Amino acid sequence: MSIFNTIYDVIVVGGGHAGSEAAAASANMGARTLLITMNLQNIAQMSCNPAMGGIAKGQIIREIDALGGYSAIVTDNSAIQFKMLNKSKGPAMWSPRAQSDRMLFSQSWREILETTPNVDFYQDSVIGLLFDNQKIIGVKTALGPQINGKSVILTAGTFLNGLIHIGDKSFGGGRAGERSSTGITEDLNHQGFESGRMKTGTPPRVDGRSLDYSKMEEQPGDKITHSFSFLETKPLKKQRSCYLTHTNEKVHALLREGFDRSPMFNGRIQSTGPRYCPSIEDKIDRFSTKDRHQIFVEPEGWNTVETYVNGFSTSLPEDVQDKAIRLIPGFEKVKFFRYGYAIEYDYFPPTQLKHSLETKLIDNLFFAGQINGTTGYEEAAAQGLMAGINAALKTQNKPPFVLKRNQAYIGVLIDDLITKGTDEPYRMFTSRAEYRTLLRQDNADIRLTPLGHELGLASEQRLVKMKAKKKKTANLIKFLKETSVTKAEINPILETKGLSKINQSLKLYKVAARPQLCFKDFKNIESLQNFLTTEKIDNTILEQAEIHLKYSGYIEKEKSNADKLNRLENVIIPQNFNYEKVRSLSYEAKEKLTKIQPTTISQATRISGVSPSDISVLLVYMGR
Repeated sequence: MSIFNTIYDVIVVGGGHAGSEAAAASANMGARTLLITMNLQNIAQMSCNPAMGGIAKGQIIREIDALGGYSAIVTDNSAIQFKMLNKSKGPAMWSPRAQSDRMLFSQSWREILETTPNVDFYQDSVIGLLFDNQKIIGVKTALGPQINGKSVILTAGTFLNGLIHIGDKSFGGGRAGERSSTGITEDLNHQGFESGRMKTGTPPRVDGRSLDYSKMEEQPGDKITHSFSFLETKPLKKQRSCYLTHTNEKVHALLREGFDRSPMFNGRIQSTGPRYCPSIEDKIDRFSTKDRHQIFVEPEGWNTVETYVNGFSTSLPEDVQDKAIRLIPGFEKVKFFRYGYAIEYDYFPPTQLKHSLETKLIDNLFFAGQINGTTGYEEAAAQGLMAGINAALKTQNKPPFVLKRNQAYIGVLIDDLITKGTDEPYRMFTSRAEYRTLLRQDNADIRLTPLGHELGLASEQRLVKMKAKKKKTANLIKFLKETSVTKAEINPILETKGLSKINQSLKLYKVAARPQLCFKDFKNIESLQNFLTTEKIDNTILEQAEIHLKYSGYIEKEKSNADKLNRLENVIIPQNFNYEKVRSLSYEAKEKLTKIQPTTISQATRISGVSPSDISVLLVYMGR
């Protein structure tokens, strides 16, 4: 059937990380889905660094995987290096990160989408939206056709009125070599939406053959590799190293000479860039006392010499980039593939959304990704997944699916956006999650797979695997609580660790809970080793049990705090509640609450400018 006389359940505009997850989720939930993108060769393109995961971001990818999304599987299929970051810290901080083959990543995503039933594809540019009163009914495309849909998800990335800057040159574009998208912002503004401008940037890409790696510090992957997905994807058998070098005072001095030609400093760029991923000129200006900055040299794939210069994001003129980078050790004879650039684009403050990512102004219209003011592949993919789920549910007349802050980093991400908004590109950190001991990367499957299975996204295979993991962990903990270890067995181990000996037999549970000890120290305890062999306990189960032993106190405390907060989640604020009639509320609280329209008292507590006394007033007013 032709797309022009089909009414799709879900139309996804944009084929980046958000759009790909959105299309896969809605289709897998049975919704007839159309993915429209300007270039089908660039589906899920890694526009910036060729890597997935990292601090807090790795947790998000694991959560997407647990719910039945595809980002983790694609990352495993295209990885060239794997690392578990922050292993020297507590497990709440452990974060997986994988270096990817850029072309293989995009290819893998396209292959998965093409084998997903219910997904149609169309290459064109969406230049407008179709409305019927306060409801979206389709999209207008550049080639002329109007396509009808019951719901629309906008995942336009940096393409909405995108403007690229390199030195004193500026030109329209959503990404290097690709045109920008016009018309959508104007249609949304006409409907009453508030929009703004943000900025991001990207470093140069260079020819890896022209670099002298002997002047850099090698950064290999972990010796024992893992996978992102909880499914049994193929582990890496070989890896490619990254390399570390640094800028210096000579580099900084030369870059400063070009500041008068920098769009950041001469006023041509006035929008806000990412605080935690600044350009090299911004770093030199803001951290003027530092005499050097890290530069990570990252290969872009198995079969390419193209190399990503992480840490050297810039919009300075090409000649300045060329001269300055040659003063970095190892870059003396560098050959450029592409120069770095900055890009400005439209976004829509996310306080205009519901927690389902549906807009408050227009029914069945969803936003996901950088259009909401976020930065990062992982944040975009998470929003795409949630928007795809909720768009499908909306067309099926089912209630929305919303994750709480104590359930997932995805819940923290969306709640922060909706209740606090953002005036700079939002990036996820572990510090943003008050329940990060609960929201670990290792237990994302236990937390979320049952929910994904109920939605029809997470497979039966996932659910069975998760239940087996949970059961084996419980059995191991039970064994440790019931089994004693003699002083003859344990004292030699304690001695080697410089710990005080025990005078009588103890339960293994108490011994293993000591922070200085881990399961690999108990290889000579026969009863434990027999149990591990008989029950086929792997390292994943050992890790789960060890975290439970050592952090049970923290975990229980966070669960208790989460339960208290959830009680406020149950205090519902009526839709379109008139805060002006509550006289005791502060003026600022009335203004913020009216604008954001929280659905529960718990959400109201997280709105900037709403004080504890305002919350007390609302609780009294609600009869609580």
